[in-house]
Amino acid sequence: MGIIRSSFSFLLGAGCGIYVAQNYNVPNVKKLINTYIFVAKHIEETYRKPKKDED
Repeated sequence: MGIIRSSFSFLLGAGCGIYVAQNYNVPNVKKLINTYIFVAKHIEETYRKPKKDED
């Protein structure tokens, strides 16, 4: 009984996700994440402390 209940909720969620993706303007999450990572790297490199010269 447990496998039927869990597979039903999975199929219902997948069906709702497919419906929403086809009928609404859903942003591309992978592209958004890559953009945020690029911005974070740029900010980190811009405000990084300078390396100390060990002479």
